[in-house]
This record gives sequence, C-alpha cells and structure tokens, in this order.
Amino acid sequence: MGDLIAAIATARGRGGIAVVRVSGEGALALARAMFSRKGEYTPNMLYTGTIDCGDFTDFGMCVYFRAPRSFTGEDTVEFHCHGGTEIARGVLSRALTLGARLAEAGEFTKRAYLNGKLSLSAVEGMGEMIGAESAAQVRAGYALYTEALNAEIVRLQTAIKECLAGVDAEVDYPEEDLSAGNRAQTRSALREILSSLRALSERYRTGKKIRSGVKVALCGRPNAGKSSLLNALLGYDRAIVSAIPGTTRDLVEGTIEIRGVLFRLTDTAGLREGADEIEREGVRRAEQAIGSSDVIVYLKEDEAFDLPFPQGVPVITVGAKSDLGIKEGCEIALSSLTGEGIPALKERLYEVGFGAEQEGVYLLEERQFEAVSEALGAALAAQEGVLGGSPAELYAEDLKRAYAALGRISGETATEEIIEEIFSKFCVGK
Repeated sequence: MGDLIAAIATARGRGGIAVVRVSGEGALALARAMFSRKGEYTPNMLYTGTIDCGDFTDFGMCVYFRAPRSFTGEDTVEFHCHGGTEIARGVLSRALTLGARLAEAGEFTKRAYLNGKLSLSAVEGMGEMIGAESAAQVRAGYALYTEALNAEIVRLQTAIKECLAGVDAEVDYPEEDLSAGNRAQTRSALREILSSLRALSERYRTGKKIRSGVKVALCGRPNAGKSSLLNALLGYDRAIVSAIPGTTRDLVEGTIEIRGVLFRLTDTAGLREGADEIEREGVRRAEQAIGSSDVIVYLKEDEAFDLPFPQGVPVITVGAKSDLGIKEGCEIALSSLTGEGIPALKERLYEVGFGAEQEGVYLLEERQFEAVSEALGAALAAQEGVLGGSPAELYAEDLKRAYAALGRISGETATEEIIEEIFSKFCVGK
C-alpha cells in the first residue's frame, strides 16, 4: 500500500464533468506533470487550468488533498475534466503513463479503512448509500457511514473489557477477596450489555426491510382487480388488464416508495380450482409469493372465499371495485379506476409493513446480524456463569468471545476473507 493508484471516480458516459482520482506517494508530483499550474498547491483548493491528456488537452480543475487529511489518508489528487468517455480515459491514460497503476475495485476505500479513516461498518454504510433504492436506505446507510453503529460497538466492547479487567483482578489477587464485589458489578454490566445487544438484534428485521424492500403480495380470485390495483399503485400500466378471468398467469412485479421506504409489489395469478396446466403453475407461483411476503393485500369479493394465509403475516382486506358498489367486510374500499382509497391503502401498507422509521442505527447486513447474535449468545453464557457461580476463568472466555464477535463489525477481528468480500462490491473508482 502507498504506491500510486488512479481510476475514473465518476460514472462512465456523457455528463457535465468527470473526475479522475489519484492516490498514493507521488500524487502531487503527478499533478504538477499533468496540470498547468506552476505555483504551490494549497490543500483542499480547486484550481482551474489545462490538463495534459497526452494526445489532447482539456480545460478543467485540479484539487490536492494532503495526507492524512484526505479520503484515503494518503496524498490524493483529483482532476475534474469535461464529461465524456474519451476525455476521462485520456486523463486516466496519462496518469498511468506517468507512473500510476489502475486501482482495483474498492481500493481507494480499502486504503481509507486500512489507514484508520473508516471503520468496516462505515465502509458498508457507504456501500448502502451508493446502491440505495430508497431514501430510507440512504438514511440508514448514512448512519453507518457516520460511525453510529461503530460507536455503539466500541461502547459495548469497552463495557466487556471492563468486565474482563474485573475478572483479571479476581484471578490475580485471590487473597484480596474481590469475588463478591466484582461479580455484582459484572452482573450489572452484563444486564446493560445484553439489553443493548437485544435492541440491535431486533432492529435487523427492520433494517432488512429498509435494504431489500417490503414484499407485498396482491392476491384474490380471478378478475378481482389485482392487475388494475397494481397499475394504480404504480401510477402506470405494468400489468395487462382484461375482463377475461385468468389473464395473469405469472408474477408481475413493480416497486413504489412510501415515505421513503421501498415496497416491492407482486401481482399474483387468480386463485381458483380447476384451472388448466399453465394457470395451475401460475397459482403455485402465487402461493409461493404469498408465503414469502411481508404483507398480503387480499382483494375480497362478495362471495365467501377463505384463503389459508400464512400465520404471522399481516393481511389487508380491500374491496377493489368501490365504483361498482361498496364492499362489505373490507378494511379499505377503493377504486383503481377513480383512485378512491389508493392513498389510504398506501398509508396502511406503510403502517403494517414497516411501522415507523426510528432514530438510531439499523443492522443492514446479514454478517452484522450474525456477529451481534454470536455476541448475544456469548454474553448470555457469561451471565449464566456469573449467576451460577462458575470460576471466573470460565465465563471470561465467554466475554472474550462476545468481544471478538463485535470486533468483526468494526473490523478489529474481521478476517481477510470478510474484508476482501466487502471491498469487492465497490466499483474501481471507489
């Protein structure tokens, strides 16, 4: 690490500007060789001038970030040139000719992590923001990026270290009879640690919905108005609408954002017996979609029709053709034709499918959840040891396991495989 790397940091294609980033030892010398400015470079100041691209020149800007006050923690230079594939390529090609090498995927961010500029959870938060499909995902990713999760993890690790210090004192100075007092303090500390770990663990369910979206299945009998409702919710024609029952034979999907949260809607085949082979396959797929959904929207018709919905999955019962008459026994009467009831359905979807976005940090990655779960299990084992009068040396091992598990979130105890996997998800310019 420290050798000179370069890459295009902006999306490829036409645009107003493109940015080529260079980081490592010799970045400023490279800027002097490529950029027309002859005087000193004040860090963090943009200068205008011409950029030597080898075969052509471009009028643009250059900025120098001096180590360690840069994104990577190294000397870094950025060239801001006119947007366009060939111009950015020309700037990059010239930088490579002058001694830089092409950066690997995520290498700039990896250097920031290795230089202590970002924790591993902050890196993951940045990735969430870049790949966000909803405002809620941006907010949750930003909380990680600004070290909110890392701060909580460090706080818990500090509390665990304090427990371990008490254990060490108990083991090293048995003649002082520190056991009773230390165990009381450890019990109290473990109660608070366990409460915090449970709260983090419980927020993964919501974090998963923020990251992946809330899955909603629209279901009912053939010709109940499912496809019309999907189109009305989306605001454009996504599904084919026909008066012929059984028109929808495969899953039709679309996404909407409600209060910044992504909802993934699935229009399913009408549920009925006696269909042909193709329609039966559509019904089977509909049942699968219903079984994996977070919310079910059941389009109820006048005649009785009981569906075996999965236990624990909220069901919103709607009458989808209120313009043809008020439906009885429905939570919401709506009309896909006139738009009546559509806002009410969206509000209800948000309420039962997501709840309310809370302040604080969410676990967004499965590996974060697994680490917190392992720490929770180890802390519970330690608590059991303390309450059961086990030797301090034994429950100390459980405390160490809890500490190490949390370290996988911050990066303190993360394996090289975990680190490489995280950074491989980034683009070359990041």
